[in-house]
Amino acid sequence: MPGRVDGVISFVGVGSNLGDGAANCRQAMDLLSLAQGGRVIRAASLYRTEPVGLREQPWFINTVAEVRTTLSARGLLSALKKIEEKMGREEAVKWGPRIIDLDILLYGQEVIEEEGLIIPHPEMHKRRFVLEPLNEIASYVIHPAFGISVKGLLDRLDDESRVERAG
Repeated sequence: MPGRVDGVISFVGVGSNLGDGAANCRQAMDLLSLAQGGRVIRAASLYRTEPVGLREQPWFINTVAEVRTTLSARGLLSALKKIEEKMGREEAVKWGPRIIDLDILLYGQEVIEEEGLIIPHPEMHKRRFVLEPLNEIASYVIHPAFGISVKGLLDRLDDESRVERAG
């Protein structure tokens, strides 16, 4: 069919606070673009963000990538885990330091609750370090569980943690 575009628009959170966080985030997005069935359409600016949860650790570099994928949500999750593994991520303390962290924030307008896979990301609406970069590239996107735009979620946010544009 002429003009047909295959795939689902998804948004992936990208973060790092070990080594060169900016380079790690860029490398992860490059690997995501090279992954079978996925293509980064655009990415938000990089943001320097205050740690949430475990506060005694280096600040993070965070961004959000808009991805068109022909993978299922479970397939996309598997691709993200492979990228994390390839980049040397090791399972460690929850909310602790990491070389790379890749999370599916949104997968089209789907709501998925399965073992090991919850979409939309269950914490995204509470986190400034997610909503600031997501708002930069997709303020109009509606959270499928809440029926509120990303901009609306950001406007209602209670999170006072610091998020600064880094590049």
